[in-house]
Amino acid sequence: MADPELSADSALAVWLEHLAHERRLSPRTLEAYGHIGRHYLSFLERHRGEPQRLADLGTVTAAEVRAHLAGRRGGDHPLNARSLSQTLSAIRTFHGFLDRRLDTPAPQLALVRGPRVKPSLPRPITEDQARGLLHEPQADPDLPPWEAARDRAVLTLLYGCGLRISEGLSLTRADAPLPETLRITGKGGKTRLVPVLPVVRTAVDAYLALVPFPLQPSDALFRARRGGPLSPRQLQATVQTLRGRLGLPDSATPHALRHSFATHLLGAGADLRIIQELLGHASLSTTQKYTAVDAARLLNAYAAAHPRA
Repeated sequence: MADPELSADSALAVWLEHLAHERRLSPRTLEAYGHIGRHYLSFLERHRGEPQRLADLGTVTAAEVRAHLAGRRGGDHPLNARSLSQTLSAIRTFHGFLDRRLDTPAPQLALVRGPRVKPSLPRPITEDQARGLLHEPQADPDLPPWEAARDRAVLTLLYGCGLRISEGLSLTRADAPLPETLRITGKGGKTRLVPVLPVVRTAVDAYLALVPFPLQPSDALFRARRGGPLSPRQLQATVQTLRGRLGLPDSATPHALRHSFATHLLGAGADLRIIQELLGHASLSTTQKYTAVDAARLLNAYAAAHPRA
């Protein structure tokens, strides 16, 4: 049985340890949960006027949780409805752990309802726009050839294999030359097999032939200008520059290439279950969002082409 005098901060640390080692969540997800948990405990401490213990967490009221969410909705960095819903979900997950593992239920939490979140559809780019993003790096005369080859290789990988940014940038030198099938570890430590198109292998080989830094097998495959691992922020900045040159919308991001991968496969007749496996979605309902995107594309094409539309 857990010690009721255990500090709330220690209980949070135990939960994060559980998420890291038993649930095997990604470092990015752990960071987000830790941020939400620290904000929540800090609010309770200020609201109640004293440091919180494990036993105190079991007495949390619905009004306190609502007040915390209201505070996150305002202030210098207000959260939107989707982020507030994620915050409440994380708080519920935390208290669920306290109930199951540390024998500290918080029954009033069941009375809190989250904000209504309007479902959002993925925002893919067209096939022509995707081709433009993939070829544009090598049209910049001021970019060193190896960097142009790197940018094309990374973007071709994301679009050709439907990878998340973190998955593409987690590849190491030992992964290249790329095989015909990549084993990718995605969210929650779930692994999947992804076919690698010849054009993807060719782009990565072209980058490897030009990269000026010696790479050990365990080193990150894609390198930044000064030799360190290429970061997601640097890749996002690169795509921001490219879409500015091509006149693409703000929705043309590295992650949009993953959405485009799925949407373009669906439009070409691929089975939804196969797309689910390729993307690594745990639930088919997540993948089904792409059917709405494809239906919207068909309706737009119909409206633009039909003489009576």
